[in-house]
Amino acid sequence: MQNKLLLLGIALVSLTACKTTSLQVANVETQKNISINNELKNDEEIAKFIAPYTEKLNKEMNQKISYTAVDLTKEGDNSNLGNLLADFTFDGADVWTKANLNKNVDAALINIGGIRTTIGKGDIMLKNVFEVMPFENEVIIVKFKGSDLQGLFDYYAQNETNNPVSHLYIETQNKQVVKTLINGKPVNPDQDYYVATSDYLALGGDNMKFFSKGESIPTGIKLRDLFIDYFKKNQQINPKEDMRLNFIGKK
Repeated sequence: MQNKLLLLGIALVSLTACKTTSLQVANVETQKNISINNELKNDEEIAKFIAPYTEKLNKEMNQKISYTAVDLTKEGDNSNLGNLLADFTFDGADVWTKANLNKNVDAALINIGGIRTTIGKGDIMLKNVFEVMPFENEVIIVKFKGSDLQGLFDYYAQNETNNPVSHLYIETQNKQVVKTLINGKPVNPDQDYYVATSDYLALGGDNMKFFSKGESIPTGIKLRDLFIDYFKKNQQINPKEDMRLNFIGKK
């Protein structure tokens, strides 16, 4: 009997649900916008709850990890911060590639847009690296045939962009490739080359479509973690001022 009543109830609900109902919205009142500014009071309970976590985070972020006697900037075609981070990328990727592929990394390439700010001279704090590199990008190794690297060189010639490189020399004149070197040597079209970069660029970010010519190999290493590790390993930062990108006739 109870089962029958239950089935009857379900049927009635189903029939009711099938009816077309006319909905009307009434008593709509415009609410006052609340500006988020200094006049808003903190919720004391929430502030009290998160205080220990905030204190712990600040303590961690304000720990000194290195030191620089000069400002580290991203200005110019061969910026000292750009060169430094490209070298860190090269060095860290080379360690991984030797251990996992039994190969050497030949060059590294990162994008200047991914470097979000500069680092002033003095102590380098952990928070500075998070400010410079706030993204969760991964280090990728891209295996190229030497003949397929022409797309990389053409990209720099056409864009004359200051995306930092390591162990690469690219010279252009009036948007034409003039001279290219990897580890100080001309490119061998028949040789395999291993280029370290970020997953963002390896997937064609910043219009770097030339990476599609190569084979992408993930490392599982976060680019920011690699930078932090190398800042800690280098307690005194001495950035290189060498020329790696030489855009002759650049306007």
